[in-house]
Amino acid sequence: MVARFGRAFVALAVIGCMPAVADAKTKSRQPSLYQSPDSPGAVRGVGVESQDIVSMSDAMMRDLLTVPAIMNAATAPRVIIDSAHFRNESSEIIDKAMITDRIRVLLSRAASGRVRFVGREYADAVQMERDLKDAGQVDVGTTGRTRAMAGADYRLVGRIGTRDAVDTRTGVKERYSTYTFELLDLEYGDLIWSNIYEFKKAAQDNVVYR
Repeated sequence: MVARFGRAFVALAVIGCMPAVADAKTKSRQPSLYQSPDSPGAVRGVGVESQDIVSMSDAMMRDLLTVPAIMNAATAPRVIIDSAHFRNESSEIIDKAMITDRIRVLLSRAASGRVRFVGREYADAVQMERDLKDAGQVDVGTTGRTRAMAGADYRLVGRIGTRDAVDTRTGVKERYSTYTFELLDLEYGDLIWSNIYEFKKAAQDNVVYR
């Protein structure tokens, strides 16, 4: 009898605690908040963060708008801006396309038709459609056919580099990051424009970037 009462007491005690546990979990959860991508967020480390991507892509876009070969050409030049030749040689895992995509989108909007952007990373999709047209499985569309896909005049290339240092006594980590952007003439091979974005951060780095 005593054992039965004991088990019942334990069961009631567990049931009585359940709402409190649930309340505690509910109270501990923070609702998600929208944050401005151009300002430091609540989680900060030594790696590249949203405000860095916004700042560097804005700066590169504005500087590209001053390149005479791009903006003053009699015929709108064709440019490739993607991450294919933007090399990450740093110690950090970085989604390079987040940077190059933002530069291309901002420049496309600011250039107002003075520059044509070749979507070379989507060449397989273009070729697939051209093959269907050649086979007569679809019509030619509304813009007509061309002998080949568009060739490009210039391509954005560059390199990401980092230099890391750690104070073994304090655990403070320091990182110097450089992002080099250049515009490569795809006929002659010379670089008609270069710029660099650099920053240095120090932190007790326990942030995981993905």
